[in-house]
Amino acid sequence: MTPTATVHRVAPKGRGTHRSIASAVRAARDGDEIRIAPGEYVEQLLLDRAVSLLPEDGPEHAVRVLAASPGRPVLEVTASGVRIEGIALTGQDPGQPAVLVGAGGLELDACAISGGRVEAGGDASLALTDCRVRGAELAAVHINTTGSARLTRVLVEDVEGTGVVIGSRAAVQATELTVRRVTGSGVRVRGGAHAVLRDCRISGPGRSGLLVEDEAAVAALDCRVEETAAEGVRVLGSSPRPEDRESTDGGVLLVRCEVLRTGTDGVAVSGTGDVLLLNCRLRDGSGPGVSADGDSRAELVDCQVDRAHGSGLVAQGTARLTAEGTSVTGSRANGLLAGDRSEVRMATSDMTECSFSAVHACEDSRVTLTSCRIGSTAEHGIRATDRAGLTVEGGRITDCGLSGVQIDSAADARMRGLSVVRGRAGITTESTGTVVLEECDVADAERAGISCGTGTTPVLRDCRITGTGTAGLVIGERAAPSVEGCTVRDAAGSGLVVGPQAEPRVRSVTVARTGKNSLFVGEKARGTFEDCVFAGAGSDGAAFPALHVAAGAAPVLRGCLVRDTEEDVALEKGARPVFDDCLSRDVRNPSLPTGADQSLAAASGTGTAGSGTTARETEAPPEDTIEDLLAELDGLAGLDRVKQDVSSLVKLMRMVRRREEMGLAPPPLSRHLVFTGNPGTGKTTIARLYGRILAAVGLLERGHLVEADRSALVGEYVGHTGPKTTRLFQQARGGVLFIDEAYSLTQYAGSNDFGQEAIATLLKLMEDHRDDVVVIVAGYLKEMEVFVRSNPGLASRFNRTLLFEDYGSAELVSIVEHQAAQHQYELGPATRESLTTRFDTMPRERGFGNGRTARQLFQAMTERQAYRVAELPDASESDVMTLRPEDIPRTL
Repeated sequence: MTPTATVHRVAPKGRGTHRSIASAVRAARDGDEIRIAPGEYVEQLLLDRAVSLLPEDGPEHAVRVLAASPGRPVLEVTASGVRIEGIALTGQDPGQPAVLVGAGGLELDACAISGGRVEAGGDASLALTDCRVRGAELAAVHINTTGSARLTRVLVEDVEGTGVVIGSRAAVQATELTVRRVTGSGVRVRGGAHAVLRDCRISGPGRSGLLVEDEAAVAALDCRVEETAAEGVRVLGSSPRPEDRESTDGGVLLVRCEVLRTGTDGVAVSGTGDVLLLNCRLRDGSGPGVSADGDSRAELVDCQVDRAHGSGLVAQGTARLTAEGTSVTGSRANGLLAGDRSEVRMATSDMTECSFSAVHACEDSRVTLTSCRIGSTAEHGIRATDRAGLTVEGGRITDCGLSGVQIDSAADARMRGLSVVRGRAGITTESTGTVVLEECDVADAERAGISCGTGTTPVLRDCRITGTGTAGLVIGERAAPSVEGCTVRDAAGSGLVVGPQAEPRVRSVTVARTGKNSLFVGEKARGTFEDCVFAGAGSDGAAFPALHVAAGAAPVLRGCLVRDTEEDVALEKGARPVFDDCLSRDVRNPSLPTGADQSLAAASGTGTAGSGTTARETEAPPEDTIEDLLAELDGLAGLDRVKQDVSSLVKLMRMVRRREEMGLAPPPLSRHLVFTGNPGTGKTTIARLYGRILAAVGLLERGHLVEADRSALVGEYVGHTGPKTTRLFQQARGGVLFIDEAYSLTQYAGSNDFGQEAIATLLKLMEDHRDDVVVIVAGYLKEMEVFVRSNPGLASRFNRTLLFEDYGSAELVSIVEHQAAQHQYELGPATRESLTTRFDTMPRERGFGNGRTARQLFQAMTERQAYRVAELPDASESDVMTLRPEDIPRTL
């Protein structure tokens, strides 16, 4: 109250008091207070001046004001600055306003309103704090103003209609609003209104919890909607959402909200609705978790959709649905259902325990999945049918009741780097559309790993199939796939099965350790098989030939190798295969050539087998033994600390292998290493030896070394780096990828540098193929410490560092001696002493070449010796072979 304000008192009796509130209002001026004694007042109040109505004393709501007539509000406000506190206001017509603010501004504090709604219109402002509104019809609070409104700790209940309606161009802030027991929607926002809801609770509405229409904008922060008869949140239209994800200036934004036990959809978006959900949880809805229809847009970031009775996510019409870091669990239908011409993009998200297929793309929809995880579905992990388009980058699918991936009808699919583990079948493609599988892994399927259906023409590149319960790769009748660079291992049935009249193009494929045939070619099938390896057919002890060619089949095999089996080729009557430059190795009953002068032997009673040309291959060196490799390590000059570290690792690896063979879980172990030290300290040599050791222990398949630097990994333009890094990684699978000067990937900054993209791609591949490749990064000590700390993914994977110390003078002399012996030179005692002195005086600064310097010095000595000996008239053999102290250069 201002110092000049007057207090007017209202009481049923007493001197100096007004008998009615209206009388006190007429006597008051702007800024005056009207204090009202406890009691019940039947009045029709028109507040046309800035006054405050307060209870004189007594408990809250001891002052009750009842409307004087059914058709009029109990309180009407046309002035600004009106304030009412602690008073009960009751209308006589629930379908009409009990409190009407046509202009000006009203603050209601700790008031109870019943028997009609609170309504604000025109350009009025409204503020309700600690109020309760109940017993209204149509709406409890109707804000249809171009002004602003605040609802703080307001309870709306027992309404025959909508709880709160916000329209026109109102700007509303609602904090700790509670809406319960309303027959309509909980909160309805329409027109061009803008509402911000914080810590609000909407429970048990007869329709939607939150309804948004027209061009409205809503931001709901930390709110809960539950027990709705219809949708939890229904968006029929909204203003466009801004690019800033957490902006509250447009669209519909839900942040850290819970939508629980809804009658239909958790969140339903249609029309021009534009919705973003951040860190929200939707659970136990009777319909889909989130559905998008019409021309709407819905985006989910770090959300959880649990136990939806429909599909977890649904996109229809031309809607655009995106999800990132989101989990969909326990859906009674699909995890994701995309239809019509919708577009869906999901990244780093999970879909598990769905009753139908986890992802179902149909009609003309387009679905892109990046690094998603799918598991424990009753049907397919992913199914694409009709004319749908499917793109999959990375990710993992496990334990599906049917296929991990099923491609039907005329759907298009492009999948790269996908891993499918367990389940009834791996990947099944029966589509006549374009299907491309690159770098996909299928493991431990109960039936076939990858199946190409009748008449299909998929492309398979660099895929791996292991541990299938029946065949590894099945090519159906009349199918004509292109298969390149793939491997099939440990299939319980045949490795590669070619159906009748199929005509595949197969190149550089390895089939190993199959229970039955490595390759089974069905009746009248054709096709070409180039540079393939078929090894270990009938590995379970049964007598199956590596290659079985059925009647009428005429495949062409060029440059293929069959090894480690009882019998290489079996031909049915009428088979007409062509063998060009093929070879058998370690086959007990060979028909193919096993050496340069052998030719294909005709199988008894099987007709013509084709031609068998000679092979220009040399015998592979015998496999390394761990003892030989450790002896080779011990024989290297210097590197005592590194030798000790590697020997310790070998012991650990042997224990890992032993536990695996005993069926025990291996201990947590990172095989990736950081090599630090100056150039020439043997880092590449140790890396190559480390790979061979892991192969000998059985923890790597080949143990070969692939060397790389920044230029081999990083592209020159957008979209070039990922494939470039991936190709190099694929070359290293089964062995060691050695990246020298790895810190150069993070040393450049700017929009045109793609070093970070190479790191991100590399980390993802290391995760997806953690048992296939060992990565060693090398460089100077300080730079490598900064490099590893630059990315949490690097720090977690490269947690073991081997320090390559500079060679001492004696070790450098031994390197020169080794070089001399290799090239048939001799060093006398004086020369060794001079070499030691020479190395002692060399500065050991950053960049010192170590072994490289020793080799360069040896080369310089041989050149100086050649010049010296050339001047001798009669040089002896000793002169030609001996390196003397004068042959040692003073500088390099």
